[in-house]
Amino acid sequence: MLNQQTLDQLWNFDDPAVSEARFRAAVSEDRYDADERAELTTQLGRAIGLQGRYEEADALLDAVDGDEPTVAVRVLLERGRVLNSSGHAEMAVPLFEQAAELADHLGEEFLAVDALHMLAIADSAHAETWTRSALEYASTVHDERTKRWLVALHNNLGWTLHDAGRCTEAMVEFQLAEQWADRVGTPRQQELAREAIQAC
Repeated sequence: MLNQQTLDQLWNFDDPAVSEARFRAAVSEDRYDADERAELTTQLGRAIGLQGRYEEADALLDAVDGDEPTVAVRVLLERGRVLNSSGHAEMAVPLFEQAAELADHLGEEFLAVDALHMLAIADSAHAETWTRSALEYASTVHDERTKRWLVALHNNLGWTLHDAGRCTEAMVEFQLAEQWADRVGTPRQQELAREAIQAC
């Protein structure tokens, strides 16, 4: 299967159309085997969904051969994202729960944290609980790419607490996000962490 860094190189979240073109090109490359092409196709579906073409994304994900367990996790994740983005968060929640459970069972730590992160977004009534679960999970891993989740998760928890009027706790989370951003984050994550501290 593909490692996350390979997928990261194809993604441009600021321009989903560019990402779509990159994933379409990658899917047709002979250097990838069938399971890897299926994994790439799930990300193509995500790029299409980010452009609001939800039916097209759903149909593409429907056609993915999900027999390989990691591919199955990615299909659940991307189906959930399409549902959540199209206004059906309550239908996305069980898909994210399945994705988190299966990813944990497979030892796919990055995907397990991703699923917990998405649960915090889709199940907003329990956002704090899901985010704390994701933080606990991410804090135990050794993979630096997975640890990068700690930046976004502390930042997200900070805003959840901030919006609940718990500003002192929020500031702690924003400071933790900044610390992790300086250790393992991207320049953009460092910038967002500092902006959050200033806004609190």
